[in-house]
Amino acid sequence: MTTKNLQDLLQEGVEGRHVLVRSDFNVPLNDAGEITDAGRINASLPTIQALVEGGARVILMAHLGRPKGEVNPKFSLAPVAEALSEALDQYVALAGDVVGEDAHERANGLNDGDVLLLENVRFDPRETSKDEAERGEFADQLVALTAENGAFVSDGFGVVHRAQASVYDVAQRLPHYAGKLVEKEIDVLKAVVEEPKRPYTVVLGGAKVSDKLGVIQALAEKADHVIIGGGMCYTFLASKGIDVQESLLQEEQIESCKKLLETYGDKIVLPVDLVAAEKFDAQADNKVVAIDAIPEGWMSLDVGPETVETFKKVLSESKTIFWNGPMGVFEFEAFSKGTRGLAEGIIESTSNGAFSVVGGGDSAAAVRSLGLDEAGFSHISTGGGASLEFLEGKDLPGVKVLES
Repeated sequence: MTTKNLQDLLQEGVEGRHVLVRSDFNVPLNDAGEITDAGRINASLPTIQALVEGGARVILMAHLGRPKGEVNPKFSLAPVAEALSEALDQYVALAGDVVGEDAHERANGLNDGDVLLLENVRFDPRETSKDEAERGEFADQLVALTAENGAFVSDGFGVVHRAQASVYDVAQRLPHYAGKLVEKEIDVLKAVVEEPKRPYTVVLGGAKVSDKLGVIQALAEKADHVIIGGGMCYTFLASKGIDVQESLLQEEQIESCKKLLETYGDKIVLPVDLVAAEKFDAQADNKVVAIDAIPEGWMSLDVGPETVETFKKVLSESKTIFWNGPMGVFEFEAFSKGTRGLAEGIIESTSNGAFSVVGGGDSAAAVRSLGLDEAGFSHISTGGGASLEFLEGKDLPGVKVLES
């Protein structure tokens, strides 16, 4: 990266300085408000710990969920403050607001090595505003928390593809640095984009084709194989004239899928069998069927065992693997075998020398919830959308601004 990094900031000195850090604490919560996957919190620790040890007065900014610009206790960062306190082995205070009186009082009262977490930045509608002046006003108020010698560290890779106040506009107003996490993510993804060892295989899952059309097209040009599973595979199958019954289908994307298959058909690898279910339910009656034999009124919720073996064969011959999106409804045990089998295939390839990247989001959550060994992958990204856009070749505003 051509930008300054955390090491540069530490060498300049952070003792006594207020340092604003944009982290990514958008972690999943259960109905009781408990964190079910702390992966993003754990990934943020090295940057925070380095600043604490350097004597900085650390102010963390992050979001959780989609509160739509309104204060909503359901999306409070209170569980994150608790988890951070435990992980850092020191008290992390949570401000009662974002840039209000409580945030200012707490920021002014910080001692060297203290950590303050601001409340959810998306409680303020200006954070995600399309109006540059509105975002700028909010960014000014965030910067005002840092006193005269403040600095900004960008360490929330999951949000660098968004031009938002705490990601983009704050960086224009303070000396800015890439945190350890952001720097590592960019370095890893650059290696995949610029010089992938071949064969290079991309695995894409998830629900909607529309979300990943551009990605599929961009990566099909660069990769040797594109494996497609998850909800999006049914639109591809439908484009081949297969009746997918009640499976997830985007009819308006059938023509696009048809064109992709016509152009890149030799590279795209689709399922050959499926796990069909009577309904969308963890306990639903289910059976393995051929792709064109889903019972009438049923739906597919996972790829089948023969498909897993087909995918594994491609993976076993690959030297670079990028995976984004589960193969089925992995949250339901009966429909988790496709995702598990695929992940095990990637782990096996990695042990044989392949370089593998798990592209954040549901894929990373699946690795952890299925109890798979995280060390079996070369890198697990914290940003699903950001990693996909980077691989697609798009500029990420939150990264671009650090280079200025």
